[in-house]
Amino acid sequence: MAPSKPTPTFTTAIQPPPGPSTPLVLPTHPLAAQNPPIFNDALQVRTRVFIDEQHCSADTEIDTDDARSWQWVIYASLGATAPDSPTNSSQHAAAAPSPVAVIRLVPPPQLPHALLTHPSDPANEHLPAYDWTHEPCVKLTRVAVLPEYRGHGLGRRLVETALEWAASHAGEIDAAAVRLAAQTQEDGKGGGGGGVPSGWRGLVLVHAQVDVERMYSGLGFVTDEGLGRWDEEGIEHVGMFYRVEVR
Repeated sequence: MAPSKPTPTFTTAIQPPPGPSTPLVLPTHPLAAQNPPIFNDALQVRTRVFIDEQHCSADTEIDTDDARSWQWVIYASLGATAPDSPTNSSQHAAAAPSPVAVIRLVPPPQLPHALLTHPSDPANEHLPAYDWTHEPCVKLTRVAVLPEYRGHGLGRRLVETALEWAASHAGEIDAAAVRLAAQTQEDGKGGGGGGVPSGWRGLVLVHAQVDVERMYSGLGFVTDEGLGRWDEEGIEHVGMFYRVEVR
């Protein structure tokens, strides 16, 4: 009888915003041990998928949003083999959990869309660092699943986890926006328009790679054709919106 293949079990952990005073570096950096542990686990997945697999730039993998964002990491544990499996006792023991999937939730405000699609256009030089004029939205980004764990529905599970959390934590999301408004006003980088940002009312944005547009559609996201299609790191993207019921 062939040995039975261990079945992975999955658990999820949340990484709160590290804050602007925490230096954040890639796992290969000598100071990586100073990162929050869950943040390092998130970066392990992001590095393998975005840098190694999709050949995105390592220089931009950690961005200014990481310090103010929440992340969820899914860990896989390989359970013990079946009792009648002809393997030794050490193989029966469960392996330590390893990070296999990640998602990031960026609170309002977001980058003006024109700065993303036409960053070198002189007409956009007057735009502020953040868009404080449109309805506030949270943005789901850095959604990644290791290749060997695709097919388990982990991407969908991460999106649903982040949406469920956001629906019941609007106060924390609003507080993050207020902190950024104060910080950008103090730094003179295009702050909150002279006042307190309006409250988040459940609007969620994703910049989806076109090959996963169908997955987001299945979760209720609607493609905004007005945002067009644009290139990020050589990969075509579309903008999609969803609204959760804030509790």
